Amino acid sequence: MRQHPVMISVLLVTLGMVFTQTGASFAKMLFPIVGAQGATALRLTLAALVLVFAFRPWRYRLGRSQWRAVLLYGAAMGAMNLFFYAALEHIPLGIAVALEFTGPLAVALFGARRPLDVVWIILAVTGFAALLPWAANGQADIAPIGVFLALCAGGCWAGYIVFGQRAGMGGGPHIAALGVATAAVIALPFGAATAGAALIDPAILPLGLAVALLSSAIPYALDMVALPQIPARLFGILMSGQPALAAVSGLVILGETIAPLQLLGMAAIMLASIGATLTIARQKPPPVA
Repeated sequence: MRQHPVMISVLLVTLGMVFTQTGASFAKMLFPIVGAQGATALRLTLAALVLVFAFRPWRYRLGRSQWRAVLLYGAAMGAMNLFFYAALEHIPLGIAVALEFTGPLAVALFGARRPLDVVWIILAVTGFAALLPWAANGQADIAPIGVFLALCAGGCWAGYIVFGQRAGMGGGPHIAALGVATAAVIALPFGAATAGAALIDPAILPLGLAVALLSSAIPYALDMVALPQIPARLFGILMSGQPALAAVSGLVILGETIAPLQLLGMAAIMLASIGATLTIARQKPPPVA
């Protein structure tokens, strides 16, 4: 029996989420050396080099409309990373991802069609509200500028979903290589302006390469394979697992604490993600062989 392509895409997206949050924790370790913009530039530039050499996008011919989608996809990715890493200078990883989730959640709300979809969205919103700092009895040290930057990253994340799906239609991992390369071109001037020669310090390149592979190269390649096979609203709700994964990664790797109410919020979001995976994926029948 042939496996359902949507369910395979769900597994790829989930794996990419785990890599992303692990890489984000490692990236935060680079902040004292190169700053948030430097870490962003290092992450995207090294990831672009890996993807370009691995998938050789120059061997493929893209039409004008697909090139436009790729450039928009890369621009959204670059801006998303710059805003998100800037937010991490001011707020914990789990809270930053929870706030950033407003982008995918907006995509999910826009695509809702059936009553059961609304149930999962309401559950995700409830969990999201529990993750906000003012809902945690002041246990989270949150700066308003960090909240603002994370919300900006969320808006860019919505664009990443929409343009990534358009760019990926009929494509493959080579599209991710072009998108990450575009994002790197956008982020590199900011990183160079703030970090300077520290970006090419051989001592930090191993950690930078690990961050690039974990948080950019591998997840973006997996997303590009998965996005053409998965509805935008399903991808958006699946992303609701990101805050929980981020908080766990921040706790284990960075030692960032999690308030009890925030744990309940993460559980609600994870339940919404699982429910959406089990129900929305089944709404689209498998293609006829």
